[in-house]
Amino acid sequence: MSELLTSLPAVAARLVGDPHPLCRQILPPTRPGTRIAPEAALPAAVRDLPSLRGFLTWYRTELLVPVEMPAIRQAFGHASRYELRELLDLDRRLRDEPRLRSFAGASRAVGRSQLWRLLPMRDQRLVRRYWHRLEEGQAHGWHMLIYGVVLSVFSLPLRQGLLNYGRQTLAGFVNSAAHSLRLPEAECQALLDGECGTLGAGTERVLGPGRTPLRLCP
Repeated sequence: MSELLTSLPAVAARLVGDPHPLCRQILPPTRPGTRIAPEAALPAAVRDLPSLRGFLTWYRTELLVPVEMPAIRQAFGHASRYELRELLDLDRRLRDEPRLRSFAGASRAVGRSQLWRLLPMRDQRLVRRYWHRLEEGQAHGWHMLIYGVVLSVFSLPLRQGLLNYGRQTLAGFVNSAAHSLRLPEAECQALLDGECGTLGAGTERVLGPGRTPLRLCP
């Protein structure tokens, strides 16, 4: 478990420790006729170590660094400055991002659950107002935006939060595939170590002077 998780109150650790909504969709079907994730958004279904490696590369280069990390960064900034209007605008713009469509429903469900768990906290007007917009159908509650809000609510360092998000997500993908497909443990660990080794550079691009912008596909 990461240092970020071990140093948090229990409720915060649960929120930042939720599995990525895409995790359940990368594995092959367990019985004939079961659908995998929509073909347009993902590479071939993960069936072995090479396809797992290909999936992780796709996820890191097409989704994690260009879309999810900048979205988390922006949500963190908007929440820290109590910019509800800007946060809701970001929420709406993500609706049209094609790379999120394959797990849009799962992302919104996870985000909604996370936001609901923040409601009992006092003095969190932004959380309550965001929730009301969800209830009114005026927002979607993407899980990466709620993650950014969680980091702000608990005053967690953004850099560490982004690294935790990337490492936790990559580990979830690898562990799920390794268990389901019975892949060699040592090879899976080596693959995970290699992927996690790239996160520092990606995080610095997102946070650095020439910050990686949120690049939404047309």
